[in-house]
Amino acid sequence: MKAVGMGVAHESAKLHVTGTAKYTGDLDMLDVLVAYPVQAIHARARVLKLDIAAALEVAGVVTVIVESDIPGENNTGAVKHDEPLLSSDVMYHGQALAWVIAETDDAARAGAARIKPQYEILEPILGIQNAINAHSYHTEPLRILRGNPDTILEKTTTLEGEILVGGQDHFYLETQASLAFLDEDGCMVVHSSTQHPSETQAVVAHVLGWARHKVSVQALRMGGGFGGKESQANPYAALAALAALKTRRPVRVRLTRHIDMQLTGKRHPMLGKYRVGFDVTGKLEALHLEIYADGGWSLDLSEAIVSRAMFHCDNAYFIPNLMVKGFVCKTNVTSHTAFRGFGGPQGMVLIEDILDRVARAVKKRPEVVRELNFYNENSLDQHTTHYGQTISDVRIGNIWNTLKTSSDFENRQLEIENFNASHPFLKRGMAITPVKFGISFTTTFLNQAGALVLIYSDGSVQVNHGGTEMGQGLHTKIAQIAAQTLGVNLERIRVMPTRTDKVPNTSATAASSGTDLNGAAVKNACEILRERLEHVAAEMLKCPSDEVRFENGFAVHLKQKLEFEKVVMKAYLERVSLFSTGFFRTPEIHYDKVAGRGEPFRYFAWGASVSEVEIDSLTGMWHLRRSDILHDCGDSINPLVDRGQVEGGFVQGMGWLTMEELVWDDTGKLRTFAPSTYKIPTLADIPLEFHVSLLPRATEEKAVFGSKAVGEPPLMLAISVREALKDAISSFGGLEVKLAAPSTPEAILDAIEIVKDAAREIVMSL
Repeated sequence: MKAVGMGVAHESAKLHVTGTAKYTGDLDMLDVLVAYPVQAIHARARVLKLDIAAALEVAGVVTVIVESDIPGENNTGAVKHDEPLLSSDVMYHGQALAWVIAETDDAARAGAARIKPQYEILEPILGIQNAINAHSYHTEPLRILRGNPDTILEKTTTLEGEILVGGQDHFYLETQASLAFLDEDGCMVVHSSTQHPSETQAVVAHVLGWARHKVSVQALRMGGGFGGKESQANPYAALAALAALKTRRPVRVRLTRHIDMQLTGKRHPMLGKYRVGFDVTGKLEALHLEIYADGGWSLDLSEAIVSRAMFHCDNAYFIPNLMVKGFVCKTNVTSHTAFRGFGGPQGMVLIEDILDRVARAVKKRPEVVRELNFYNENSLDQHTTHYGQTISDVRIGNIWNTLKTSSDFENRQLEIENFNASHPFLKRGMAITPVKFGISFTTTFLNQAGALVLIYSDGSVQVNHGGTEMGQGLHTKIAQIAAQTLGVNLERIRVMPTRTDKVPNTSATAASSGTDLNGAAVKNACEILRERLEHVAAEMLKCPSDEVRFENGFAVHLKQKLEFEKVVMKAYLERVSLFSTGFFRTPEIHYDKVAGRGEPFRYFAWGASVSEVEIDSLTGMWHLRRSDILHDCGDSINPLVDRGQVEGGFVQGMGWLTMEELVWDDTGKLRTFAPSTYKIPTLADIPLEFHVSLLPRATEEKAVFGSKAVGEPPLMLAISVREALKDAISSFGGLEVKLAAPSTPEAILDAIEIVKDAAREIVMSL
């Protein structure tokens, strides 16, 4: 049986649906303590006094962790040492100033309520524009330049404008969670819901002042991550370890939903300011774009996130003259962080909004102008991105045309026009948008992975790798890769929980590279083992080793075959090693940040989506009537898993762009910190018709078994929903649609009024 390419169910599917899957927050130990934070009530301040005595009087409170308890480095920052675990400097509303450690959750909460810090209140910087005005930035500006955009802009038709794209809460089902305890050697063991166990290990070691070999981190599985646990799981693991060291008892940190939303970073809100030049057909000639991201109080991964927004501000379009600058604003809100797409979605929304404006300015349908500006697979001078990377395989033309046909785009467009003409208050709209998304970590050294594969003498196999399972099906694909490479059935393969004492120095499971990197490392280890077993089998079958094949659990030569377990036992008896490490480093990628040139991506994932919406102009309410998607997954390792990723990514992206609104008030307090005030998509928001297809015959030679990454790219397919809303709004008249993101019902009503006012002005001027 061929393992790779089969639609195999998720390896934990039965555990998920029966509720028996264990997560970090479910793990328990005898004598375990719990933690609860003392939170700041100002966005920026200095703590003058923090008296913990009253908390210690509460029954069940064991201790309070404060800054002076940290024996090592008071820092949990992923890149820059600007994130103290505990500090008297308040940088955002809700910041944890201390943690009460107690026998029960109730006791910890009661103890935290007793602590009343005294503050010197300072003036916060809130919002991107205020940060720009105050010149408040985390880093120097980033810059990528191609051609002479400023010169061209002086000679051509131009439009100027700005677009604010809102943030998004990760809203993973499992909140941040860690459990730490000392083992019999006095070393620290940490169970953490983390996407990056090696970094969590490093941060815990830094905070404790220990060498890393004294800290072991395990990630069993996550109930969702979406980037929110790439760097921001680290403080909670460090806090649990610090408390475990102080109390000599196991300590669990498990955030409630509202505290998780208050303490953790979001998708970066971004402001794009632009001037675009184009000809009479709508073909882009030049673009000057400035991207400002709200980084929050610390740097976190913001610089790399802004870089990816800059890399993707072209989406699938060739822009001959382009200047893009990136700025990371420093503000007094929670530190924003990685989120599915890592800045790429914001960059793509900016260019799609710009192209829509250009299309309306030249009085053409948006899809016509989009198609006109695609990277051209038949023109060599239009194969290169603005950062100098040659695109070896431009697939958007094929995907675009195929999807327009399969979605019956043109006929449905006529139907929509007829509907709108006969319905004064209900309006429909439809849009098709493309996706081009680069795959690899843009920080080159992160593109590496290791594996450890063990074959036991009974023929069963354990696989260890550095990737983490957060529901995306990575372990399932890894099992398929191992089974395919060894030529055995999936039942023989067990993928183990990710542990830093099995595979060290790993990269985060992020950048959509989990399967590309870890799958290739596992394949490498399995190939080494298979080669050893081929020599053993050749002796048993009396044939050359290069003529032995392993398939379906047998070693095969011509009509002879031996059970896999018999070959394994023979190897064991002959003292042939039955375990191996594997390693993979992505070749041929590099990027010079100063020059703004390089090849940061191994390849590109492509896709396109068509969405049709209907809006009620009296209420601003809308629904998604139909979505059609054609997405490039290469030769899918698991079409069932990949289809789920496409569907889930699309719905999550739709939520970000249309309903998930983060609101901070004038004091810097997050007002949308619970499901009651923060709306995420539900089953009712899924399109009434949902057609998802994977691009056939799409082998990617640069990735494991010809597959392509699928974690992040589908999220950007949801841009078609926002563009469809704009299409529906445009039916009220006017040449331009100004629609906020997220495009909530209130934003839709505002946009309709602006369009109607513009239409009235046109009529009155005639």
